[in-house]
Amino acid sequence: MKKIIIALAIFIANFTIEAQVKTPAPSPKATIMQTVGLTDVEVVYSRPAAKGRPVFGNLVPFGKLWRTGANANTTISFSDDVVIDGKTLKKGKYALYTIPKIESWEIIFYTTTDNWGLPEEFKEANVALRTTVKEEALPKAVESFTIGINNLDLNSGHLDLAWENSSVSMKFEVPTEKIATASIEKVLAGPSAGDYFSAAQYIFQANGDIVKARTYIDKALEMSKEKPFWYLRLKSLIQAKQGDKAGAIETAKQSLAAAEAAKNQDYVKMNKDSIAEWSKK
Repeated sequence: MKKIIIALAIFIANFTIEAQVKTPAPSPKATIMQTVGLTDVEVVYSRPAAKGRPVFGNLVPFGKLWRTGANANTTISFSDDVVIDGKTLKKGKYALYTIPKIESWEIIFYTTTDNWGLPEEFKEANVALRTTVKEEALPKAVESFTIGINNLDLNSGHLDLAWENSSVSMKFEVPTEKIATASIEKVLAGPSAGDYFSAAQYIFQANGDIVKARTYIDKALEMSKEKPFWYLRLKSLIQAKQGDKAGAIETAKQSLAAAEAAKNQDYVKMNKDSIAEWSKK
């Protein structure tokens, strides 16, 4: 009897765990990912519905801070600095707050993003940027609160907010020309020292053409004003693999001195161990 009771208890416990009821969220979560020019923009928010209720001036009071959605913070992320209303907003993730008014909305980018709804204490020091945009009436009501990123071109986009019969649109500018120009200039200027180092490192580790690896690491060092100890370390390993132990020891000593100056004990030890090994007759 005791075993039956225990078995029954286990069955009931397992049933209780597995029988959790799943229901749709009243304000479902949405994620928008949009590339504007060369800048990635992401918005994560929850979408409350009007459900026959008057929204602005009632459910969402005029002139008061609004979470701009439901549940956890509505957040917006930019992969690059953007310009809004002539002001720079640094790349990163922000909570998006608004203050709806009859003819305009204030849009606020807030640096703290882990609040549930509004912060317990709103701190002006956490406001990264604040701007005001004109409110426009919609001819047809929007049932679920909607955020969009629209009107895209190479250099800008618009963050659009709409609910009930009200909408606002905020333009943001992205640094496409700056990023594209830098990319073009870098490619046309040819490989960097880091590119040559990476190529040499890959070829060495893949047991590839050791002569080519030596050419690349020499080029990397030639282009470097200060000779990084990890560059010198790789050259010494390549020289040793080529059979040039005298050269490898000399280069390892240079790497050792640079590693000691940088207080990098890992490279200090590796160089000392290699010098000792290559010095054996």
